[in-house]
Amino acid sequence: MANLALTRTRTSLALLLFATIVALAPPITSTGLAADAPTTEDRIDFEKQVAPIFEQHCVRCHNPGNEKGDVSLSSLSDLLENEYVVAGDPDSSYLVDLITAVGDAEPEMPKESEPLTKEQVELVRRWITEGATWPESVVVREPSKADSSWWSLQSLASVEPPSLEGLPEGWHVSPIDCYVFAKLAEKKLHPNPPADRRELIRRATYDLHGLPPTPEEVEEFVNDADPNAYEKLLDRLLDSPRYGERWGRHWLDVVRFGESNGFERNVIINELWPFRDYVIRSLNADKPFDQFIREHLAGDVIDKNEPNVVVGSAFLVAGPYDNVGNQDRVQAAQIRANTIDEMIRATGEAFLGLTVGCARCHDHKFDPIRQTDYYSLYATFAGIRHGTQVVATPEQRTEHAARLNPLKKKEAELTKCRQEVNDAVLRRKEEIATLEATWPRPPIARTGTEETFEPVTTRFVRLVSEGKDTNPGDTRSFRVDEFEIWSSGEEPRNVALASHGAKASGPSRQIVDFPGAYGPHLAIDGKLGKRFFATGGYLTIEFPAPTAIDRISFSSARGEANPGHGNFSFLAEYRIEVSDDGKTWKTIATSHDRKPVNNRHREHRIRTQLMTPEEKSELVELDRDLQQVRREIRAIPPLPRVFVGSRQSTAKQPFHVFLGGSPQKKGERVAPASFSALEEVTPPYALDDSAPEATRRTSLADWIVHPDNPLTPRVLVNRLWHYHFGTGIVATPSDFGYMGVKPTHPELLDWLARQLQEHGWRLKPMHKQIMMSQAYRQSSDFQPAAAEIDGDARLLWRFPPKRLSAEEIRDSLLTIAGVMRTEMGGPGFRLYQYLQDNVATYVPLDEHGPETYRRAVYHQNARASVIDLMTEFDQPDCAYSAPRRAETTTPLQALTMLNHDFTLDMAGALADRLKREAGDNPYEQIKRAYQLCYSRTPTDQEMNDCKAFVEEHGLFALCRVLLNTSELIYVK
Repeated sequence: MANLALTRTRTSLALLLFATIVALAPPITSTGLAADAPTTEDRIDFEKQVAPIFEQHCVRCHNPGNEKGDVSLSSLSDLLENEYVVAGDPDSSYLVDLITAVGDAEPEMPKESEPLTKEQVELVRRWITEGATWPESVVVREPSKADSSWWSLQSLASVEPPSLEGLPEGWHVSPIDCYVFAKLAEKKLHPNPPADRRELIRRATYDLHGLPPTPEEVEEFVNDADPNAYEKLLDRLLDSPRYGERWGRHWLDVVRFGESNGFERNVIINELWPFRDYVIRSLNADKPFDQFIREHLAGDVIDKNEPNVVVGSAFLVAGPYDNVGNQDRVQAAQIRANTIDEMIRATGEAFLGLTVGCARCHDHKFDPIRQTDYYSLYATFAGIRHGTQVVATPEQRTEHAARLNPLKKKEAELTKCRQEVNDAVLRRKEEIATLEATWPRPPIARTGTEETFEPVTTRFVRLVSEGKDTNPGDTRSFRVDEFEIWSSGEEPRNVALASHGAKASGPSRQIVDFPGAYGPHLAIDGKLGKRFFATGGYLTIEFPAPTAIDRISFSSARGEANPGHGNFSFLAEYRIEVSDDGKTWKTIATSHDRKPVNNRHREHRIRTQLMTPEEKSELVELDRDLQQVRREIRAIPPLPRVFVGSRQSTAKQPFHVFLGGSPQKKGERVAPASFSALEEVTPPYALDDSAPEATRRTSLADWIVHPDNPLTPRVLVNRLWHYHFGTGIVATPSDFGYMGVKPTHPELLDWLARQLQEHGWRLKPMHKQIMMSQAYRQSSDFQPAAAEIDGDARLLWRFPPKRLSAEEIRDSLLTIAGVMRTEMGGPGFRLYQYLQDNVATYVPLDEHGPETYRRAVYHQNARASVIDLMTEFDQPDCAYSAPRRAETTTPLQALTMLNHDFTLDMAGALADRLKREAGDNPYEQIKRAYQLCYSRTPTDQEMNDCKAFVEEHGLFALCRVLLNTSELIYVK
């Protein structure tokens, strides 16, 4: 019921009558029923008769998150408060007026659906007449398209593989094949024959390693007469550390792993790579995936003393987050809500295959996920903050403390002795008073400081820092927004202006990604705003000719509303020098007779000028010892820090639904709990909202991996199927809801899910089961008749050919060229130049040096960064989860493969490799090239064509051509 009127025409008589009715009406109970209303068997049942009317026609537009007309029909309170319902009196109830037709005119409400029938209107009237009883337990909600009977929310089916006749040879061995063939038979389709061994080893090696097999591996498999040769191949591939690198990349896609924070600043996170290594290690070790999931959600709780477990909880903070900050309380709350929303979405989609985030503002319109379910997760994750923390074993902490603590104690003792020497000087009151009398002038001011002196003729003027306001001993950087030098005479002018020929120089802060934004000239351009940042402690002005001057002024915050609260340190002590040749300098003005800018500078001057030689000597010795101790402290390797976030054990309570998703509009109270839609199939949990933060997350993790939770194993085995065949049994791997695609083989999906549980949630046995099937081992040959029925081969009448992913293409070029570096783990390499000044800029590298010749999974992937070759071949932006890789075909792909310096370098490296391994014989070189690139030997025609090409254009040109062929980047 849309757009209920905000104003209602009521005559004063009607208002008086309504007031009289209310005054004389019998008292209303909390349910809205008149206290003395009769109870009969034919009384209207609100939940069964009236609530469905409101659900179908009204709450879409009138609910706590979308109160059109400032009224909600989710509960009775709003209707009573807004006078839409007068219990016991339908004729005085404005709701009845709105839904009742007058003459031939349509009723005012509902506006976005069919009018209520006469029978429905009469039900509403009778309900009001009988006292508008509305049980407190009933909340009217807009029904979702799917309810708890949705297929993915049902328990895993216990089904036996179909028993079929007419199965092709070998298709009766694996239950997988029985399920697949049953669907093929329904469509009168027939599977392809087995792929030949060269195709099969190339397919399997890319599938499990993301790399091409070596020619030697291919020949060994092709010539292996053992009936179990293929099974042995799979065992070898699964045992290799290359497996974890390939399938780790798949999982990192799913969990939106990225090594920058995204948003407008998008700065690099250098402490998140241990999570990537943890994923690879865990997969190589075949860690049970239910344990893996629990570590993702609560690794820091499960075993806080084991770094290899704690690091798993970096999953929670591996996504983008806004770290700009906001002083506005409302905006800060919204940013925080967005941050937790990101964690909720990642969790729901990765593990449950549910778009939980759609319930942030209202009940999910398609899936049976209530807004209260969403905010139960919000309460679960409310204690998580982004950031780093020490992740170390107790032994590491003890050893580190044993080395560090004695040095820290010694540092404290030396610091105390040094302070005692300084304090002794500060107690000399009379001497201090005499010294302070020599400081008659006001202190330097950010808004403008001026020095006048007898006229002096010079070519060079230099402003030199002798200390900053924040640190008297720091003479390095300072900022100036304008530096003015005035000529002497009757008509003085600012001779420091660049427009008058003056040149400014000096070490300055250069922001290379925004050239020209800052620089020495800004101090002499006559404009305020942008500043010169002197990083070397001085600024020099050169005149075009000797010039007589007698006044200098400079500022660092001229015109600012709060000049004392700038973001940068400013000059507090200085001297001004002149020179004729730029080499020999003479001081013409200093700040030494000005009052100090603050007490730190005052004490620094007193100590500097009143300290005795003996005290200075003692201080020098103490400083020498202190510096030595600090060098020893710095030499101790710090405990490892990892970007796993921080935890607030007592997050702000209580928790509420945010109406419309706004933290400023709090609705009903919520606490950490499981999803209501799964209560009938999975044992639910519900915690008090004061439950410890750790308990919230472990309870969620235990519920997600509970043996009775059907979503988690279904989603996981579907991801395996997706990466093996290119498309999952459910084609939307992270959406098993109403808007997702229904499974092509639902019985097979449940059988695989049960197999996963029976194998202890280990993935390697599942890989082997899938890859041992004939459905996987069949050829990819095209059948026109079958394609007319099942063009995408979703029913698997053939193995669907796949293009290599961006990482596989790059890794293949490195491997084929023989330059791949196989060291694992550690900080990632970069294929971009990283530039930062508050915000980050990523400039793709044109040249990729040997230090980048590692597997692409070890690249430091930053959000919104462009990487030549990999970006062109659809490497996803890790700002979001990428459960499916896009596959585009663009001219830029061909141009990059043909012309980028990286691919040219690989062509050259391949040519060198062919010469080393095949000698100077062109036939052997070409044969070896085909074996490396395609896992086969060339045909006679290919050999003749390639030989003629080499003779005309050279071996390098042939290698460049071979690396640009479709056969190289497609697996069939």
